[in-house]
Amino acid sequence: MASKALSLILFSLLSSATSSTSPFEFLEHLKGGHKGDHVEGIHYLKLYLEKFGYLSYAHAKNNPHANDDDFDNLLELAVKTYQLNYHLNTTGTLDGETVSKMMMPRCGVADIINGTSSMRSGKKKHHHHDPDHDHHNHGSSVHAVSHYSFFKGRLRWPTSKHHLTYGFLPSTPTEAMGPVSHAFRTWASNTHFRFSRSRNYKRADIKISFEYGDHGDGSPFDGEGGVLAHAYAPTNGRFHYDADEPWSVGALEGYYDLETVALHEIGHLLGLGHSSVEGAIMYPYISSGATKLTLHDDDIQGIKVLYKS
Repeated sequence: MASKALSLILFSLLSSATSSTSPFEFLEHLKGGHKGDHVEGIHYLKLYLEKFGYLSYAHAKNNPHANDDDFDNLLELAVKTYQLNYHLNTTGTLDGETVSKMMMPRCGVADIINGTSSMRSGKKKHHHHDPDHDHHNHGSSVHAVSHYSFFKGRLRWPTSKHHLTYGFLPSTPTEAMGPVSHAFRTWASNTHFRFSRSRNYKRADIKISFEYGDHGDGSPFDGEGGVLAHAYAPTNGRFHYDADEPWSVGALEGYYDLETVALHEIGHLLGLGHSSVEGAIMYPYISSGATKLTLHDDDIQGIKVLYKS
């Protein structure tokens, strides 16, 4: 039944997308919030920032917790860290720009994992002038800072494991397989990896499926909008699309392109974390209708650094 519903979405690409309330819609109500506020719904903001790695009350003094609606010191610090990662004004206040960013659909993988984030760090690299990259340059310098990141411990596939197989859950619509396979070919052409499709889903190194809501991995999907997909670090190999999203083959307004999201999630499967470079495949947010079918220099540099001998 689930497979049939998803197939209908993929087949009806010329129809208008259905509109529904995003799971992140609550953030609009909190715009302007700052330390000292007590506003209904702030506890949802705390859950959002906990989910994506910015906030933890586990070792906090004076026992503040995520279940109240107090905009406390830890929450302000978490908002500032979020703003720093995304090159926003680090005020700690929920200004309009910060709220707009937070409300965008995104990958479900956390930006900060076990307290470690390198989205905003990196080594300087030589960079020829490119107008598209002007906002990352420092004055007239030809050096830019790379913002790729890795999972804690630099998790990666063993050196001997350069051929990876991928398989689709048998219920996966056929229309989704081509875009995902093309995304694997894009990564193969920019890395030392070789990918081949396995007919045996259970034995494949990478397992791809469309899932609804709570699907048993401890990271439930949230319905249409919000989190679009997630994948796991090496060598777990799981890649899940949220089946409630309006998916499309190619860029189409109101829909999310299967291949673009696959490019991002495969990056996680290979060991890349999120990047703060907005043009990079590993940037965690995506708009409906958007498509970025080539890897950015930041993505390629990141994977090369991760697997350098």
